[in-house]
Amino acid sequence: MSDLHYPVKGQCQCGHVSFTLKAAPKMVIACHCKECQKLSTSAFSITSIVNADDIEINGELKTTRRVADSGNENVGYFCPSCGNRIYQLNPAAPEMIKFKAAGCLEDTRMIVPTMHVWTSEKQGWVIIPDDVQQFDKQR
Repeated sequence: MSDLHYPVKGQCQCGHVSFTLKAAPKMVIACHCKECQKLSTSAFSITSIVNADDIEINGELKTTRRVADSGNENVGYFCPSCGNRIYQLNPAAPEMIKFKAAGCLEDTRMIVPTMHVWTSEKQGWVIIPDDVQQFDKQR
């Protein structure tokens, strides 16, 4: 991916929210928990962890709040028109963004999971490469 250049632009499904990723994600996590399966309507969700300063988001967003079993609060930001989840954050650590819409970027080559979490709840057909970190639960 040495030919991948930042910034990389993207937008939600309907185009009302746009974003620019200015630097590579710190890590890319595939979460296999049942909640992420519901959220993504797929076998897992992908989250790119980025510094808040490394992403620019334009457009109106709606929010949802959820408290995890750990007690951590997650605030989800999504497009009010198409419903695409754009990002999440923990209000106690707003400098770190959990970018959920990396699949909407114009170039998605950086979205390669470096870690898989909640593998204890993964779908049986999902095969995780041996050289990628795996955790039965949240890290």
